[in-house]
Amino acid sequence: MGTAWIIASGKGGVGKSTLSACLGMEIARNGQRVCIVDADIGLRDQDVLLGVQDCIVYDILDVANGICPVDDALVVPKPDALPNLSLLPASQFARAKELEAKAFRKILRTLKSNFDHVLIDAPAGIERSLRGLLSNEINECVLVCTPDDVCIRNAERTASVLRKKGLTAQRVIVNRLNPDYIRRGEMYAAQTVALTLDMPLLGEIPEDAEIYRALLHHQSVMEGESEGRNAIARIALRMTTDEDVPLPEYGQKRTLFQRLFQRRKKGDEKHVR
Repeated sequence: MGTAWIIASGKGGVGKSTLSACLGMEIARNGQRVCIVDADIGLRDQDVLLGVQDCIVYDILDVANGICPVDDALVVPKPDALPNLSLLPASQFARAKELEAKAFRKILRTLKSNFDHVLIDAPAGIERSLRGLLSNEINECVLVCTPDDVCIRNAERTASVLRKKGLTAQRVIVNRLNPDYIRRGEMYAAQTVALTLDMPLLGEIPEDAEIYRALLHHQSVMEGESEGRNAIARIALRMTTDEDVPLPEYGQKRTLFQRLFQRRKKGDEKHVR
């Protein structure tokens, strides 16, 4: 039986969907069978990220409603390079409430029996669209967060909702770190974010222009060579092996007390002026 991972975030725009696609490709490149499930009903994007937007015939709602079996809805984005990577696309024009929880659990059971890892790209936030996906078929939960106060607060709320639904195996990935900002005391370090959220740090990814450039040119992020790509590769190993993969520290660690002290100092300086 495979492992089902739900990849969630407290808000949109943190790189969750791109990261889900990249992790799927990297885990498949390591030789394991992977299925990416685009569960963001009505906001389908994994097909575009994986370059198969013109190949979609059936989607997850077709499977849930019994129109076709799971196998007929699966798309293999890279049949030559990664034949062990599949995508179950979301419906583009439906509403989240049309995917019933019971049907989704059944789909997950089927996928887990055929794949080593099932990566669920969840809708952002804590609305009904996310809550309807949560079930005991999900084994692991990954929260994607950027190192800013708004995202951290939203991630805390999302983590609380997930715990109440029984998903206690939670880890965090901190995305878009800027080492220079961290060294100057303008940005939280990844370890600080993890401590604030009270969950283990699965990985940290620096801001990387090469990733954005690859997306603009509809190229695979994981086929290039960049620090961001290497960071994602390390995360994939931590998710799927028992290897002791070190966590690089981008910039110096910064505590909450340092951040609060700096805010107070800036406030005092502003008051003096």
